[in-house]
Amino acid sequence: MDKDGLTCHIQKAPLSNTGNRRSLIADLKALFKASVLIANVLPVFSGFWLALYFTDASLNDHWGDFFLIMIGSTLVMAGALVLNNWYDVDIDSVMDRTKNRPTVTGTISLNIVLTMGIVFTAIGFILLLFTTLEAAIYGFVGWFTYVFLYTMWSKRRYTFNTVIGSVSGAVSPLIGWTAIESGFHVVPMMLFLILFIWQMPHTFAIAMRKYNEYKAAGVAMLPVVRGFAVTKRQILAYAVCLLPLPFFLMSIGMTFVIIATLLNVGWLVVSIYGFFTQKNQQWARLVFLYSVNYIMIIFLLVVIVTLPIF
Repeated sequence: MDKDGLTCHIQKAPLSNTGNRRSLIADLKALFKASVLIANVLPVFSGFWLALYFTDASLNDHWGDFFLIMIGSTLVMAGALVLNNWYDVDIDSVMDRTKNRPTVTGTISLNIVLTMGIVFTAIGFILLLFTTLEAAIYGFVGWFTYVFLYTMWSKRRYTFNTVIGSVSGAVSPLIGWTAIESGFHVVPMMLFLILFIWQMPHTFAIAMRKYNEYKAAGVAMLPVVRGFAVTKRQILAYAVCLLPLPFFLMSIGMTFVIIATLLNVGWLVVSIYGFFTQKNQQWARLVFLYSVNYIMIIFLLVVIVTLPIF
């Protein structure tokens, strides 16, 4: 299918209205990468919440900022993800996990997808600008890094594409924080580092699990280019890098530091286990599942331990 989006999707039999609605919802979820979008919005909220906590501000006084930052950042991220789908339609058609996206099947025209990506991005930036310029700048850094530096430049060419892609996701807590306070503070900076480092082994695990698909699509992921042995060493190295970070967040409380440290030790154990097993696919799945739960717990935990009841 070419970029004109003129390819028609032919159905053998008409669907019911309910079937059409379900199909449309499924297509939109795939187009917006719903799970990825939600995972990126949570750190925005956590950053915003912590900024309120550390400035002794009240959410009641910042409801407007809260809605603007959450809706604005969600739209900017959604715009970036949609543009990624638009640009990657050729490699998505090769990979099993992406071949049912509406950009591949033709159920949504590529011209419409491109327009959606641009419109969502523009509206999102406008909303962010109604909070603070700094929040909008961090939003732009994440969007530009993901759309241009990752999707269009490095993804198909260089194994360091993962490093570049990690920057785009790691700015999320900074977007939330800077809606209230300047980002030059140890807390949002450490949250940025946690997200940045976390994304490396998380993405490597995905690339190991989908090795054949990435290879067929010609995407320069580390396991495809350098092999599993190198990837395992990289995963271990990044797990080690996470170990000291909770100790820079003592101001959030010892409960957070202890739980985060235990999670880091757990990830270290999982990473080391990779050198003692030949079941690489099973181990990569374990790393992936651990990483997903790890980041969700971390960014929920920073909110929970700073609730008034604590």
